[in-house]
Formats: sequence, structure tokens, C-alpha cells
Amino acid sequence: MATPSGARGTARPAPTGPQTVLKGAHVALPTGVIDNGQVVVEGDRIAATAQENAQVIDVTGHYLVPGFVDIHNHGGGGASFTSGTVEDVLQGIDTHRRHGTTTLVASTVTGDMDFLAQRAGFLSELAEQGDIAGIHFEGPFISPCRKGAHSEELLRDPDPAEVRKLIDAARGWARMVTLATELPGGIDSVRLLAEHGVIAAIGHTDATYEQTVEAIDAGATVATHLFNAMPALGHRAPGPIAALLEDDRITVELINDGTHLHPASLQLAFHHAGADRVAFITDAMDAAGFGDGRYMLGPLEVEVADGVARLVEGGSIAGSTLTLDRAFKRAVTVDRLSVEDAVKALSANPARLLGLSDTIGSLEPGKYADLVILDDAYEVKGVMRRGHWVVDPRLG
Repeated sequence: MATPSGARGTARPAPTGPQTVLKGAHVALPTGVIDNGQVVVEGDRIAATAQENAQVIDVTGHYLVPGFVDIHNHGGGGASFTSGTVEDVLQGIDTHRRHGTTTLVASTVTGDMDFLAQRAGFLSELAEQGDIAGIHFEGPFISPCRKGAHSEELLRDPDPAEVRKLIDAARGWARMVTLATELPGGIDSVRLLAEHGVIAAIGHTDATYEQTVEAIDAGATVATHLFNAMPALGHRAPGPIAALLEDDRITVELINDGTHLHPASLQLAFHHAGADRVAFITDAMDAAGFGDGRYMLGPLEVEVADGVARLVEGGSIAGSTLTLDRAFKRAVTVDRLSVEDAVKALSANPARLLGLSDTIGSLEPGKYADLVILDDAYEVKGVMRRGHWVVDPRLG
């Protein structure tokens, strides 16, 4: 792979197996995009140098970017991560992989505690098999004032003992818990999560500015879909948005689908947080990559029309039908972000949040061969995960 001298990766496992060289592309490296570059794949890893007998695939004029990392995703391909069978969940994962998401955290929605604990055990088995990168619990520890598409009768205060129950049920695969940290037990639950290496995310919250600062000081590090399901920014009562944007310890999730956020709000987030603190997510539900119709999100019925998901009762936005390739394309064509900044938001930053930046999130020797090939219109032409083609650019 064409890479600057001194690139890291020497401590990572040496690649093994036959080599494939993807040549001629605009390659997105951590130092910027280089033209007429190449990436060398050997086994399931990226290699530093190409052998003479390597297979060469010409991708001239295309972009080579790291595989996308989605830390907040409820399903896709007609399948729900909260309620689907193993086959359903694998179908949803495959749908998102075909759109470039090579690493995915499965998100649940509010439900009965015993059901969520059971679901955590189910999903942890898929994590152990390498199908998902862990579990995100969005609810039930959220504010009824900002519940969005969550069942109000199943909401509860974030009792640390109940939070611990979900962590234990996930068997080491709990990656993130979204909480309204202003609720009773919220701050203690944040501390508990931090102690166990689980991301405490502030979201679906009615917190004040001061309450949000307290939660950040206690160990919260993520803003769940910033701007959505929280008080608007006010000039006398700035609320959580100002606190989350101004603090360097916080990474802000953004749903860049053109429905959840006005472009000016996205620009505001990038301006104040900076490109190193933004993670694009899908917050996808079953209809992502599948189509309009009626679906269930937990116990609530959802109508998807023209790609927008809303609760049948009340009309609240109910997740999204977004895939991360569309988020990438929108970022560079509508939001006018650089490819480098889009890559940070879609790959490098979420990989760092998950503690996986040694193996994913950038195209560097020794890391997994997770990559996406995009044409000059930023449409997916190839997807590779762990050195295997999910979408083979030679087929089409």
C-alpha cells in the first residue's frame, strides 16, 4: 500500500496469504487523500508492500476509503436487531455490509428489563462470532419528555443495579448505554459504566446545561444523535447541546440523512466540535435497504413512506432508513465536507470510540482489510471485509 514513511503497524500481526493489489485509486490515508495510490491486501490484512506475483485490480479514478463503522444501528434489510432471529439479524448485518459498513454495533430499543437482558445474551453470541462489534442499549433509561420512538410505559430511571444487569447479560460485549443522566441514578450509572469500560452516552434527555456538564465530568463521552431528542439550543438556557459541543471529551453522533438534521445544524456541529469529534451513525431500523411499509420498532408500529420512518401513533421520527454510504455521499456532495473529514466521521472516530483503532478505521499496514471502493459519484462499487469481497468490483 502507498503510505507515508514511518507509518504505524509494525506491532500488528503480519499479513499472511495471497496478495491482491488495488491500484490507481484516490486512497484516503490518515494523512490525507493521495492520488494514483494502491492498497495491498494479504489474507485478512493490509500489507505494506506488494509481491511480484500479486493479483492486480485496476480501480483507477475510484476512491478507496476505510470500511464504515456504525456505532448506532437497530436493523436493516427488513430485520430488527431487537427482536429478530439469528437469520434475521445476519440479514440486517449483510444489508449494511453491502452499503460499506464493515463494523457494526447492534442497538436495542426500550423494552422490559428481562427481555433486554435475554436479548443481550443472544446478541453477545453474534459478537463472539465476529458478526457484530458489540451491543448498544438505547433505553429504557431515558426521559419520558424526550422519548421519541420509545414506549413510555417501559421507561425507567437509570438504577445502577439495573444498568449492571444489562452489562452482565452482555458478557463483555456491552459497548454503549444511552441515558438521560439527569434522572435519579443517572450520574451513578455513568460512573458505573465508565468503571466497566462501557460508553455512557447522553441522549433522549431533558437535561440542563449544568446537569450535562455534571454527567460529562462523571465520565460520559458520547452524545446520542446530537440535536435529536433533547432540548433545543437556547440563548438563556443553552441546555445539553452547548455542553456537548464545547467539551473535547465528547464525541457527537449525527444522523446525516437530510431528515433528522438541517445542513446548517451539521455544519454547526463540525465547526464547534471539529472533525475529530463527530461520528456519523445511521440509527437505522428494519426498513433500511428494504423499502417503505409498516414495521415494528420494539412494541411500536412504524410507517415508512418515501424513506422516512415515523410512528403510526403520534408521528414521531422512528429511527432512519439510512445506510452509511448515503451518509458519506451526502457529506461530500451536499454538506461540502472533505473526503478526509467524512472518513473521520464514518470510520476513524467511531473505531477509536470502540477501542478498535489498532485494527480498523484506517487503511494502514497490519490493520484488517476492511475497505470501500467508491466511484467518482461516491456510489459503492466494492466492499471488502477482512480480506473477503462482500461486493466484488469485478462483477459489476
